Parts: sequence; C-alpha cells; structure tokens
Amino acid sequence: MTATRSEQPTPAYVAGHDLLAGKVVVVTAAAGAGIGAAVVRRALEEGASHVVLGDTHERRLAEAGETLADEFGKERVTAIRCDVTVEADIAALLDAAEAAGGVDVMVNNAGLGGTASLLEMTDEQWARVIDITLTGTMRCTRAAARRMVDRATKGVIVNNASVIGWRAQEGQAHYAAAKAGVMALTRCSALDLAPHGIRVNAVSPSLAMHPFLAKVTSDELLAELKQREAFGRAAEPWEVANVMVFLASDYSSYLTGEVISVSSQHA
Repeated sequence: MTATRSEQPTPAYVAGHDLLAGKVVVVTAAAGAGIGAAVVRRALEEGASHVVLGDTHERRLAEAGETLADEFGKERVTAIRCDVTVEADIAALLDAAEAAGGVDVMVNNAGLGGTASLLEMTDEQWARVIDITLTGTMRCTRAAARRMVDRATKGVIVNNASVIGWRAQEGQAHYAAAKAGVMALTRCSALDLAPHGIRVNAVSPSLAMHPFLAKVTSDELLAELKQREAFGRAAEPWEVANVMVFLASDYSSYLTGEVISVSSQHA
C-alpha cells in the first residue's frame, strides 16, 4: 500500500532583488493567472525596465496590462495581442520591445494541451498542439534571436517545457511530443546561437496550480498528481517563474542548452 504524502505548506513569496534590472523582457501567453502571468510580475519586481506581454485572450490581456500598469507604471508595461502561429503577431510583439529599447529576454511560455487517446486523436488535434506548443516556440525563438543578433545583444531565451516531455502520461501523446520537441529545440538552438552570445535554456515544470487548471482538471486527478510530488502539493506559478527569472538573469551566465526540472516529483 502506498503511503499518503502530507501536503507541505507553500513557502513565503520571495522579494525581488533586481536580477533583471534594466532589461526589456517579452513573455508570450502572459495574461490570466498561470506561469506566464507570474513571469511578467516577477520580471517587473526584479527591475525589468519594460515588459511586453502577449496573449490571444484580449479581455484578460487588457485587464492584465491595466493592472500591471497601475501597479508598476504604464511606461514599463505593454500588452499586445499575439498568436504564436502568426508571424505578423510575433513581429508586432517584438516591435513593441524594440520601441522600449530592444528585446533582452524572450520567454516562450505559449502552449496548448488537451487529453486524447492516440486511438481517437485526429490529425487536427495533433497539428494544433504541435503548431502552438513546439512550432510557436521555434517561431518566437527565431524571431527574437534575429533581433538580438542585429543589435549585437547578448540576449537570453527561456522556454517553458514540461515534465511530460520526459515521462509518459496517458492521453498526452501530442503534448508530450511537443514538449519533448521544445527540449530538443532548446538544446540545438543554444549551440546555433552561442557564437552570438545568446543563451537558450528551458524549465520543465510538473504541476503548477492556477485557476484554469483547476477548472479543467477533476479533483480526483489533481489529488493523484499531487501525490506524485515529494512535497504533496502543486507548485505555485511564481515558484516556476522564479527559476525562469534565474535563467534570464546574469546569475546563469554559463548555462545554455539546459532543461531545468522545476518539480518535486519523486522516484
């Protein structure tokens, strides 16, 4: 019989220490209450001079932009609708960063999940997840890297992968393949961009709790997933964001092509 893991308390929120002081940061899928939104807030708390946030959900994006502008100053925040399957949207996102001084940090957070057995999965379901989660990350990496090279900027790209890219889970063939692809993309693009002084790394979260996840996942499955974690709880989005900020900062200056597990999953 497997022992039940007690849920450990969430640690206190960590104050900012200017790890991104003076940096222009771009974050995709950054509206709402998930990891992307947490990265935006952390970047501002860590002293970023400007953050450009993109998302496809226009109402949430507008609300997020207004809230952050009120709290941190409208001169430090730009919110732009961005669909990572559309090259023109990505260009507009990066144009906004250029207007603020040029992109220093690109955080590729956009991704699409879903649950479907391979037996019932359609080509359309497969293609949609791959296009947003993997090809979208490639498009944004390529576009941001070209801007960084043109400016001779020793920039940083941080991708959001997933523990599912390493470990099997029923009904996740499309998402797992996409996230494994993000990991491979991270490693290979890091070598392509190293001669230009551009670093590329990724995080691999397991379970990060936010309202949307709670809405689309049953209580039973969430309880099961929490039991896989050493701390008996999901991560808070800001705990994942902290690691992404570290990777974006000069504290990780000798790290590139790495995928950092942000997970307490146990063997």
